[in-house]
Amino acid sequence: MTTAGFIGSGMIGGTVARLSVAAGHHVVLSNSRGPETLQGLVEELGPLASAATGQQAAAAGDLVVVSVPLKAYPTLPAQALAGKVILDTGNYYPERDGQLADLDSGALTGSELLQRQLPDAQVVKVFNNIFFKHLASLARPSGAADRTALPIAGDDDKAKATVTEFLDSIGYDTVDVGSLAQSWRQDAGTPAYGAPYGPFSDETGTPADAGTISAVLAQAKR
Repeated sequence: MTTAGFIGSGMIGGTVARLSVAAGHHVVLSNSRGPETLQGLVEELGPLASAATGQQAAAAGDLVVVSVPLKAYPTLPAQALAGKVILDTGNYYPERDGQLADLDSGALTGSELLQRQLPDAQVVKVFNNIFFKHLASLARPSGAADRTALPIAGDDDKAKATVTEFLDSIGYDTVDVGSLAQSWRQDAGTPAYGAPYGPFSDETGTPADAGTISAVLAQAKR
């Protein structure tokens, strides 16, 4: 099975880790506060999980989930992430990240910014448009009639195929948005963000198939 490294193990990262372990994958978790702060989560997840530094999680992962604020991108271990498939869960929130001119103008997407920070990795945007409780509850086995789809975007077709296979293993279909330059279509504030899976007040969520996600992606406007 795959080993997934995690840089950032909060709401989205922790949820992806739980789904990964349920699918039989190993996970190596890290956060900005140190491995000792993750012992509770590791104990919950069981023998397939371990805690490490960000550098160690990056080195260990066959793929690496990066789930940190955009303002933390300069702190990522770029050398350890070289050659890795990076699952970028991030959204740009100016009130948290500060104003970033290239993102405000549309010159870059958040994922292109991460790719610039990690030039030797292959960034794929995913998990950024779904509420973490819906991500936990909507996973379904392959072939299920009520299976939900998640959008992905990336510049490397092989990396996107790797992510598609991983998502299938943890309970989700995919819709390919296109390149990282098109990843804005699934960002915060677009029709694909949150709403297709139901209101945040409903913790169970509503399944949204590939056709539904494709339709809302097509509605996105800048």
